[in-house]
Amino acid sequence: MNGRPSRQELLHVINVASFSVDDVKLFLDTHPDNQEALAYFREYSNLRNQSLEEYSHFFGPLTIDTANVSCSDYWKWINEPWPWQEGGC
Repeated sequence: MNGRPSRQELLHVINVASFSVDDVKLFLDTHPDNQEALAYFREYSNLRNQSLEEYSHFFGPLTIDTANVSCSDYWKWINEPWPWQEGGC
């Protein structure tokens, strides 16, 4: 994504990637040696993680994994709009 993406664009990418990761995990439960599914899992897992990091950078963390604890005002994220506010969900 070029420049600063919109909140809705990033949430959409995160939702699509999260669904894809969850769906392929179910497939991998019964087909653990499927290399195509493993590659798909890695691709969408990376996309999800990158998108969560980007969202955190611009709009604050969605998950505790992307909260930056080294920042002096790291609890200010609670004051940011929640994803379901501003038509995010």
